[in-house]
Amino acid sequence: MKIGILQTGYAPDELKDSLGEYPQMFADLLDGHGFTFQHWPVLDMAFPDGPEAADGWLITGSKHGAYEDLPWIAPLEGFIREIVAAERPLVGVCFGHQIIAQALGGRVEKFAGGWAVGPQTYTFPDGPKTVQAWHQDQVTALPEGAEVVASNAFCRNAAVIYPGRAYTVQPHPEYDDRFISGLIRHRGPGVVPDALMQDAAARMGGALDRAEIAAQFARFFKEKRIA
Repeated sequence: MKIGILQTGYAPDELKDSLGEYPQMFADLLDGHGFTFQHWPVLDMAFPDGPEAADGWLITGSKHGAYEDLPWIAPLEGFIREIVAAERPLVGVCFGHQIIAQALGGRVEKFAGGWAVGPQTYTFPDGPKTVQAWHQDQVTALPEGAEVVASNAFCRNAAVIYPGRAYTVQPHPEYDDRFISGLIRHRGPGVVPDALMQDAAARMGGALDRAEIAAQFARFFKEKRIA
């Protein structure tokens, strides 16, 4: 099964040589599930010819906001709607989670409660799962038909399923401690409050449920269900 990765952001220059770019992180995360991958840097206006270019689609994270007036946002929203209409399974992570909601009629905003940084625990139907997060924006209104499947006190719409169409998550299962530590060093100063970054750094080293989220993604690609 071929998964098309729509790349909407770049890793910091200081990290990409040692830790890789976002498409490779997702290929590594989903290793062992029988997928092949091709990616398109849509933030550079490089789009696939159509939804039939892959069997399933994944939209990455980004430093940009879904609500920003950027030339590639509207074409990406249109392509999301084409994927849904073509009934190809679609997965979104962080910015991908947000842009899918926005494209299908939801709302994304800069969250008044501030940032989530580092390991966060979310309540899923089958129990709590801990994964890395790095975001201020949130989906604050869901499209019609969307169902919340994970949340916590800070992020109400942390994982959302659009039955038979898409599955999206706000946190980053593709990130490990090394990458979050790198973001704290190279992207956080002057943007994220120092106290939040210090707290996140102090909580590194615990177990992460990255493989469980990867299994959800794989199941959705293959069967359009997460459990």
